[in-house]
Amino acid sequence: MSLTFLFMPESAYGPTNNSIGIGDILRKRGHRVVFAAEASWKGKLEALGFEEDLVDLAPPSEEEQDPGQFWKDFIRETAPEYRKSTREQLETVTKPIWAELIDGAKYCEPQLKAIIERVNPDVIIEDNVLTFPALITAGKKFVRIVSCQPLEVRGPNIPPVFSGLPANDRSEWDAFRAEYERTHRELWTAYNAWCVEQGTPPLPDLDFIHEGDLNLYVYPEILDYVAERPLGPAWHRLDSSVRETEQDFELPFERNEHALIYFSLGSLGSADVGLMQRVIDVLGTTPHQYVVSKGPLHEEIKLHDNMWGEEFLPQTKIIPLCDLVITHGGNNTTTEALHFGKPMILLPLFWDQYDNAQRVDELGYGVRLSTYTFTDEELTGAIAKLLGDTELRARLAASGEEIRRRDGLRKAADLIEQLGQ
Repeated sequence: MSLTFLFMPESAYGPTNNSIGIGDILRKRGHRVVFAAEASWKGKLEALGFEEDLVDLAPPSEEEQDPGQFWKDFIRETAPEYRKSTREQLETVTKPIWAELIDGAKYCEPQLKAIIERVNPDVIIEDNVLTFPALITAGKKFVRIVSCQPLEVRGPNIPPVFSGLPANDRSEWDAFRAEYERTHRELWTAYNAWCVEQGTPPLPDLDFIHEGDLNLYVYPEILDYVAERPLGPAWHRLDSSVRETEQDFELPFERNEHALIYFSLGSLGSADVGLMQRVIDVLGTTPHQYVVSKGPLHEEIKLHDNMWGEEFLPQTKIIPLCDLVITHGGNNTTTEALHFGKPMILLPLFWDQYDNAQRVDELGYGVRLSTYTFTDEELTGAIAKLLGDTELRARLAASGEEIRRRDGLRKAADLIEQLGQ
């Protein structure tokens, strides 16, 4: 039986690519897959074989915008705040992001209702961090995907989300949670009231999103908090969710005897050109070869002779070729690196990136560095340490094989398909 699935991902590459990967499996099984993505994705999803019925999260711009352009601009403008601690960022980064997301949800509510009426989906799938009431109140089966770090699903025995605090030291947990409540209580209370006015149940306390009939989260078991925070039967872990829609890739240069390393701060983090250049200049002093995802401001970034890069790269085709990944710690890149069994150096900037960086570091699968104050020797030393740790590399290779065997992409498609039947 052919079903209709409506995906609404957050307007950033991570959640959208995750939805594309799952949606592509469903589409190939003969189902109708429609994307209610943000309008700057126009044409990009259709080119992959999906229907588009797009939404505006703000009054439309007169100029054509790149996918997720709003968030790229937002990140570039707030970049000075990333030098602050995670606790200080609650006021100056995290709360403003929630406020922008809330404004978008309110703005597109009538559009979403109209889309749902037109599309008449059997199942609605949201990959985002906050509730869009139209998706909850439509009377359809609803799937929540968590493609951010799973501390988003809170619990008393795990560190507070966005904190980057260690799991084995609770000394700062309560203070961080108190600051989160101080900075977010008023915003949450108003949003909860608005959601209830639209017909949703009340939100969980200080959470901005409801659970679904089915809940999927993307995170490898080797990093997960299963013992400390067990989840109910409606929750399912996807050890990875690596899309299969990217073009084939061949290195445009000859490999030498040294390591090949992939460097990306993500589509948003790469907008901080100063940070990108700082890292690139240190990497240029090493004998290794690098593939660099240069991002939206690629023309401002100067590579060294041991590097090659472009604005956009097929990341899931490049990581398997590499020996090490240097990343901002976004959930997509973190899970993809482990999917292919690669160690990481993590330079977190904001949101859940600190949580991923801390988790990878404390479990020994990589090294977390201080993003803006690392020394040249710390970065080059971390590279040497991870490349030279043959035991770790063997362990990661075996873990990657197991993660790939579990095939989170098809597990997600199976669960969503079963829900619709």
